[in-house]
Formats: sequence, C-alpha cells, structure tokens
Amino acid sequence: MLEQLTRPDAWMALATLTAMEIVLGIDNIVFIAILAGRHPPARRAVAYRLGLLAALASRIGLLFAISWVMGLTRTLFRIAGHDLSGRHLILLAGGVFLVGKAVHEIHETLDIPDAEELRAPARPPTSLALTVLQIMVLDIVFSLDSVITAVGMAEHLWVMVTAMVIAVGIMMVFAQRIGDFIDSHPSMKLLALSFLLLIGVVLVAEGWGEHIDRGYIYAAMSFALAVELMNMRMRRAEEARRRGDRSG
Repeated sequence: MLEQLTRPDAWMALATLTAMEIVLGIDNIVFIAILAGRHPPARRAVAYRLGLLAALASRIGLLFAISWVMGLTRTLFRIAGHDLSGRHLILLAGGVFLVGKAVHEIHETLDIPDAEELRAPARPPTSLALTVLQIMVLDIVFSLDSVITAVGMAEHLWVMVTAMVIAVGIMMVFAQRIGDFIDSHPSMKLLALSFLLLIGVVLVAEGWGEHIDRGYIYAAMSFALAVELMNMRMRRAEEARRRGDRSG
C-alpha cells in the first residue's frame, strides 16, 4: 500500500478517475436536486447529504462486487438481432424508470390545478427513505459504466474508492446550491427535467445495444443551459427597464 502511494501512475489514475466521477455525477446531481426539491426547505440539506452518501455507498458496493459487475457484460439472450446482457437489462430498466419519472415530474410542473385540487389538502411530503432508495437505485444505473471503466483504468481498489469519495465530497459542496438554483427558477427546473428525460432515452437506447456518445449529450445540455442562462439575464434586463420606465 505504501509503495503504491509513491507511484506516479497511481496518482494519475486517481486524478483521472476523480474527474471522471465528477463529470458522470452531473446526471446524479440533477436527479437528486429534483427529488430533494419535493421536501420542505428545512429537510432539503439532509436529503442532499443522505442522497449523495447513498450514491457513494451504492458505487462502493458495486466496486466490491467487481466480479459480478464484470460478469454483467456476458450475453444472456438475443432479441431481434440484439445481444442482451445483464448490463443491458439494468440500463433498460433504469432508462424506462427515469423516462417515467421525468415525464411525471414535467406533468406535475406544467399542470394547472383546478378548483377541487386547490381546495384539497396538501399532499404529505415524500419520505426521506423513499427518496434515498430511488437515488440508490438510479445511481447503480448511472454508475454501472463508470465502475466498469474504473476497473479497467486502475489496478488497485483503494484508488477507485478514494476517487469516488473525493468526487462525492466535491459534489456535496455544490449539490445544494445547484438544487436551490433549479428549484427557484421554474424554467431551469423544466430544463433539468428535460435533461433527465433525454438521459433516460439514452439509457434505453444503450440498453438495446445502440451506443450513443455521451459527449454529444453533454454538449447539447451545455448549449441548452447557456441559452437558458442568457434568457434569464434578458428577462432580468427587461424587468429592470420596465421598473425604470415606471419610476421615470
């Protein structure tokens, strides 16, 4: 162990894996932000911390089950010319769940309540246990490829575990800020839900054996985010001009 700490290749692998975990964790942060937004403000910080710790636990659990994870790439059966493995089935199930969750959240966000719904008592907040369980299940889907990649990039388990712990620690610093920003801007929340819907479709496609380069997905997400940030700035400028005209 001490000898490994002095090897430059181990530190290079640690830095590379940490960066990869942070980039691949963007999907997870958006999903956690949407789920945590369903809790009262006083409980959101707890939801973020528990969600990220649950995500870390699921990833480390996958790492310690390396032989099982690697075995998921073996073909189980063939449908319509597509070889399907355990990995494909997990991606399909996770993608379908994510698409359904995103569509449901978009519907609730856009739905205009009628008079009966307005008179009805408010629904109790989602339990923290259910939120953490959903995060753990989806994180297994999100991190499956990154765990397999990590096994191929690093020789030592401590490097992989350390990279994941560092990445989650960094995400903990920024997750609530990102979530609060999404929750306080309805248009940004819709954009985040659209991202989740897109990611769900990508997972379904990959589960069916159609590889889609994630670089294109992240580029599209970055472009849409940049356009929405410019729209928000333009709306603030227009509001400032209107206030100036009224005061004048």
